Amino acid sequence: MPRLSDGLRTYGPFPLVLCLVCTLIASQAMGAKRAEMAESYNATVVPFMKSYCMDCHSGDSAEAGLDLEKFRSWEEVTTTGRKKWSSILEMLVAGSMPPKDSEQPAGEELQAVLKWVQEALSTVDCDGPVNPGRETIRRLNRIEYENTIRDLVGIEYKATESFPADDVGYGFDNIGDVLSTSPLLFEKFYEAADEIASRAIVTDKSQLIPKSELPLASFKLKYGKPAGRQLSFPSNNTGSYELEVEPGMYTVAIYAHASQAGDEPAKMGVRLGDKEKRTFAVSNESPNEHPMEIKMRMPRGKLPLEVAFLNDHYDPSNPNPSRRDRNLFINRIELRGPDTNLDDRYPESHKKIIFVTPGQQGLDEKQAAQQVIARFASRAFRRPVTKGEMERLMILYAMGKSDGLNYEAAIREVVVGVLCSPHFLFKVEEAPEGTEGPQPLSDYQLATRLSYFLWSTMPDEELLQQAWKGTLRQNVDVQVTRMLADPKAKQLTENFAGQWLEMRKLEIVQPDRRRFGSFNHKLAEDMRTETEMFFQSIIDEDRSVLDLLAADYTFLNQRLAEHYGIGDVKGDNFRRVKLSDGRRGGILTQASVLTVTSNPTRTSPVKRGKWILDNVLGTPPPEAPADVPSLESQKKLTGSLREQMKQHRENAACASCHARMDPIGFALENYDAIGKWRTKDEGFAIDASGEMPGGRKFDGAAGLKQLLLEDRKDEFVHNLISKTTTYALGRGVEYYDECAIQAVKVELENSNYRFSSMIRAIVHSEPFQKRGG
Repeated sequence: MPRLSDGLRTYGPFPLVLCLVCTLIASQAMGAKRAEMAESYNATVVPFMKSYCMDCHSGDSAEAGLDLEKFRSWEEVTTTGRKKWSSILEMLVAGSMPPKDSEQPAGEELQAVLKWVQEALSTVDCDGPVNPGRETIRRLNRIEYENTIRDLVGIEYKATESFPADDVGYGFDNIGDVLSTSPLLFEKFYEAADEIASRAIVTDKSQLIPKSELPLASFKLKYGKPAGRQLSFPSNNTGSYELEVEPGMYTVAIYAHASQAGDEPAKMGVRLGDKEKRTFAVSNESPNEHPMEIKMRMPRGKLPLEVAFLNDHYDPSNPNPSRRDRNLFINRIELRGPDTNLDDRYPESHKKIIFVTPGQQGLDEKQAAQQVIARFASRAFRRPVTKGEMERLMILYAMGKSDGLNYEAAIREVVVGVLCSPHFLFKVEEAPEGTEGPQPLSDYQLATRLSYFLWSTMPDEELLQQAWKGTLRQNVDVQVTRMLADPKAKQLTENFAGQWLEMRKLEIVQPDRRRFGSFNHKLAEDMRTETEMFFQSIIDEDRSVLDLLAADYTFLNQRLAEHYGIGDVKGDNFRRVKLSDGRRGGILTQASVLTVTSNPTRTSPVKRGKWILDNVLGTPPPEAPADVPSLESQKKLTGSLREQMKQHRENAACASCHARMDPIGFALENYDAIGKWRTKDEGFAIDASGEMPGGRKFDGAAGLKQLLLEDRKDEFVHNLISKTTTYALGRGVEYYDECAIQAVKVELENSNYRFSSMIRAIVHSEPFQKRGG
């Protein structure tokens, strides 16, 4: 066994001693740093807040909900208050706070506070114990339920049409804290489970016999021609049709009714080939679901079928008008058969669940049921089913058998029970008994997190096999690469990017048709398709995440290309298009984003600016005070939209936030409310220039993108990691996640910002690999 002294002989004692010394020095340095930050907070920041901030931001009625009295130490600023203080820093840098009509701090006084806040927020102590956080036990959302049923059972079930909409938290609908449950929802889960099991499992083999409906309009009548959707026989007549069949037993089922007259019911004759001939009394006077049937074993070939009305009767003098005329009406004729090779006709869903039957592999019925139930429950629970769970499921199976159900029907009852189990409906991450504090996830739990993060569905067979072998962790990078290349990774685009970029709002936006007559649901679908294909290309080609802002290509079909004023794109199919004029490129200039950040009748620089601050930079402004009037309500405002906004900002309550949002929003004013390029608005020439707090000037979308990539790149990358981590974990990121986010950021920078490196780094992070106690 290697000894410490071996290492010292090989490398010498100095490296080891140096390492220990460095660790000690780093620890002492961090301690000194903490003491210095605490002293500076009390000496510089607290007096500043008392002088310029506390009048408005203290107590229960604190403006914008910001109570600065709650921050009693500098540690609270960098932990629980990190998000709030990031916004405070933005406001101080922008000169928005203190308000212009309040007492202003001296330049040196302000600079000292700015320096402290910037240093405090950049200080992340990652030397202590790691808190990986804990995802609240949460149910599958509607999309995850749909996908999981597809992969588990093999059928398509539209949960988005059957279940109520999922609640949203932190911008996503997979957050455990907000995914509520209710008695109504559990009732929906049961109804869904019952329907799914019935569709998936064939409990009566006769259900497998093929059925086809004969075209009544193709029957040849002895007298006249068929008319309408049924065969009508007002007098004695015969209709014939030629069947073409394979060998086997067939049933001809005829649905008919009749109007009655005389002393006997209407009679219908049926002849099948030369051998089978039957006469039926049709006594029902309205259509019903009880057919008259004739069965026959048929050889391969063509076989004539004849139906005839045999006893026409007319009694015009009958006092009852409904008994004066006897007629026959044939509503539907079904051909059922052949009854051969039925085992080959089981649907894939049935074979996926019931993979073994009694008698196969020497198994009796109970043994076969145990194998089927154990495999299905293990896949549904996304981990091996326990002995106690199997005992309860076999009791459910036995109850079905005692009620007279056959093997398949009894298993169907168990499937319903499994699909109603919390272990299927919820992502359950139980810690091993006797453990306390943060614990690594089990391989099965890791497989589940991984699959719902990248695929929005259950782990596939390969992930479960890796978990069973206990080899998933050492092969996780290989699995991430495989999963990102799988078609199911499109769910990451649809569900993560679709919510992060707010694409789902395209389903409900309603631009004014009088102003924007070219907008319709097809154009809205094209807008969403462009953004989804663009984001998917970042994944598929493992491009830099910075291309989300700066790419020089997009995906268009003819309709969207014409909307953009781009030629040489024909047809409905989307194709990759190189961009060269600077007007388009990246998500900010795509019609999807521009449309969902507009008002129905006009653009909204405020919405667009707020959207970028929140979704792109992760520095959202506070919500507008309730008493601030809208732009439209201020009738005195005149001139171009920019001029009206300038007048609007003269309101002191509006100015502070608008100083951050408006310059960004106005950079996109060359795009109207549905993303179409323009140079004028309401007759006024568009001015798309802007100046950020701090004096950085820019012009138009191209200038804005350059500013974001040069001055605000770190914020964009940090926000993208935070958003992706939130989606991956199913919870909001907290101050204790900052070390993990910074580690992901380093990995991303080292890989030239490749998308896959971000995903792998998140998957390797402690918040993803572990759960808190």
